[in-house]
Amino acid sequence: MRLVRLIANLGYGSRKEVAWMFREGRVTDPDGEVLYADDKVDHSQIRIDGEPLDPPTGIVLMMNKPLGVTCSRKDQGRVVYDLLPPRYRSRDPALSTVGRLDRDTSGLLLLTDDGALLHRIISPRANIAKIYEATLAQDLRGDEQALFASGTLMLESETTPLLPATLEVLAPRSVRLSITEGRYHQVRRMFAATSNRVDALHRAAMGGLQLDDLPMGQWRMLDADEIARIFTPAVG
Repeated sequence: MRLVRLIANLGYGSRKEVAWMFREGRVTDPDGEVLYADDKVDHSQIRIDGEPLDPPTGIVLMMNKPLGVTCSRKDQGRVVYDLLPPRYRSRDPALSTVGRLDRDTSGLLLLTDDGALLHRIISPRANIAKIYEATLAQDLRGDEQALFASGTLMLESETTPLLPATLEVLAPRSVRLSITEGRYHQVRRMFAATSNRVDALHRAAMGGLQLDDLPMGQWRMLDADEIARIFTPAVG
């Protein structure tokens, strides 16, 4: 019953439901030959209703998260899992977001079912730069670059200063900010500390991995080279 467990863990149904798929002849090889639950066959050779089986555990997805969607499994509104095939909610091990983007922030979001990789990415020791593009409510006052880079900025209700961050000014109210921490609403709170407000926030990159031309609301699987790029210095 190895194949039943494999397919059930990928979210296609309970083990009982997957067993029925075999009885109905819905599980085949690429040539359309019916497979049986006790067959020994490579993952890549399995088809469900003629479609290739979803990738095995260890996947990493990159999503261009739209506004109004939360990084949660349960919420009154839309959640990021609504943008994926329904069965992805039921994968075992579970598919989890790598960190979070709040409802009002768009951009690069990673999801994975590899717990060790997830913790490696979010670990402070990884020192992975997160690159944000922000539109501000007011013109910059002029000292933000030096303040953010100083490593002395203290956010309200916190007891340790922020690590140095790099601010690139694109226009009087448009900036590109690189941070290596992930404190609660950090970017918004950094500008609030300068008496400004972030009107729009978009994450464009993590390490050397960039969204590029991935459309808003879309996602794709990352290959090994792209995963490795997360741990390389940011480009540009």
